[in-house]
Amino acid sequence: MDTTAGTSPAALSAEGPARETPRGRGGDSAALSPLVALPAGSFHRGSSEFYPDEGPVHEAAVAPFEIEQHPVTNAQFAAFVAATGYLTVAERPLDPADYPGVATEDLVPGALVFTPTTGPVDLSDWRQWWRWQPGARWSAPHGPGSSIEGREDHPVVQVSFEDAQAYAAWAGRSLPTEVEWEYAARGGLDGARFAWGDEYRPDGELLANHWQGSFPYRNTGAAGWVGTSPVGTFPANGFGLVDMIGNVWEWTTSFYTPNHAADARSAAEVEAARSALTVEMPACCSPSAGQARSAHGAAVGSGATDVDPRAAASAEPGSTIPRKALKGGSHLCAPEYCLRYRPAARSPQAVDTATSHIGFRCVVRPPVPVASTSPTMPASARNLLG
Repeated sequence: MDTTAGTSPAALSAEGPARETPRGRGGDSAALSPLVALPAGSFHRGSSEFYPDEGPVHEAAVAPFEIEQHPVTNAQFAAFVAATGYLTVAERPLDPADYPGVATEDLVPGALVFTPTTGPVDLSDWRQWWRWQPGARWSAPHGPGSSIEGREDHPVVQVSFEDAQAYAAWAGRSLPTEVEWEYAARGGLDGARFAWGDEYRPDGELLANHWQGSFPYRNTGAAGWVGTSPVGTFPANGFGLVDMIGNVWEWTTSFYTPNHAADARSAAEVEAARSALTVEMPACCSPSAGQARSAHGAAVGSGATDVDPRAAASAEPGSTIPRKALKGGSHLCAPEYCLRYRPAARSPQAVDTATSHIGFRCVVRPPVPVASTSPTMPASARNLLG
């Protein structure tokens, strides 16, 4: 269970053009996250230093957009639930038809919860530190007996992709694409290894909430926090955004691909790119949905499908559940296991899975101009008319 080490929550302090935000819809009292306006631009996306799914490095362009200054908090998600009565995926009854061969009494709502081991273990077996916990949900992230009381300013967790989308729609916002997210995370430092530069701990200062100690059994805490930390505990990046790195992984709308060369390609091209890799890139720090549901007794192939061919191609081998790209790393990322607390880092996550280290933030994009349907007079004709 996440615990604090006596550190008082740090006040949110971020420089940048944050815009005043409205209250949530439905008249609730929780304000939506402040928005930071980012200009259009281009940057070098990806990295060739670490994991193969981060390459190849290439120039990517983004249109102007606004992004929330920090991840959606427990208090903000609570306001959404209070206003709408929304039930997250982790809270919904399970359909026996989706889980052939599983006893009815075992089909109870729940989610994946990280549990430290008692000592060093084989890091190739995630089952030693993840468990399926009946009753785990956003308001009880570690299962019955846990709560978010006193952690209202921490990022919400135990939210699936569908849950994040539902909140974004209620707030009148959207989820970011992977390209938008990485552009924002870099904070204007094009090509830098970290969101703050190339040096991991400049002047010895820890600049993101990630695992401190020996994974997965000893965590001494990041700035005093074991598990999630209040948003804004660590310094903002060059765009005035906080927690773009560490704290919680964040959902994007982009389907996961085994490398950037496979982006926006057909299912066949993505599969060819995947096959070219020596190994299938695993999810960082946690299992993907097919593995998790197998551990819970469900068929690997059960789950939703999508008409987009990229959705099918994004699923892990043997599964039909689409995966989205997560960005940013989390409080569970450790150098010896998951060196992904960097803007270029990415991790696949099945859309139906909620865990105790995944959250999200929203974006707002300017309206797309719509071309007039009336015929336009040619310039030559306008000239003739004087």
